[in-house]
Amino acid sequence: MTATRIAPLALYQEVAERLRQLIFSHELAPGTWVDEQALADNYGISRTPLREALKVLASEGLVTLKPRRGCYVTEISERDLDEIFAVMALLEGQCAQTTAQKATDADLDHLRAIHAGLEKAAAAEDINGFFESNQAFHLALQEIADNRWLQHAIEDLRRVIKLSRHHSLFGEGRLEQSLAEHREILAALTARRADDAERLMRAHINSGRAALGRIAKARNKVA
Repeated sequence: MTATRIAPLALYQEVAERLRQLIFSHELAPGTWVDEQALADNYGISRTPLREALKVLASEGLVTLKPRRGCYVTEISERDLDEIFAVMALLEGQCAQTTAQKATDADLDHLRAIHAGLEKAAAAEDINGFFESNQAFHLALQEIADNRWLQHAIEDLRRVIKLSRHHSLFGEGRLEQSLAEHREILAALTARRADDAERLMRAHINSGRAALGRIAKARNKVA
């Protein structure tokens, strides 16, 4: 393969990653029309790699391509969240069950270390730190379960969840509730109670969805 064929591929991948970050930070908010020309001018590129990048994001569900109307950042509805979290609960529950069965003593030590970060962040009321440790904990479970198809499915769904305008940890009492749920999950994993780990993880994911629902209702009342 020649260098001239590699360069365009690398370019549109870089553009796709930049656009992901704009979308996840809500600088490109859900429902926003994507001004291709303005972005191309801003990045100093032609519209061809930009359009290739948008096709990648469309395949991930982050943008929606509408014939004769252009490209829009995907809007995620309450129904979308209900359906996505239902699938996430199944997948992450399976992941926790498999982890309880396969985890080595070293794996469990690693999970305990990550959980210590959750405890520290919660004590400091550090929502961003808690979120990062939470993500690390769930990712560690996926790596221990070692099912690449399961991991890919979870990653794809989590990308779409990021389109939500709200974050469940901002709900009153949710951080403390989430920490308590993590303690129970870790205890089940440590004791290698696979069925309990699955049940508790499903409940944890569903609890996160319920928290998002409460935030949405509260904001609708204010509006």
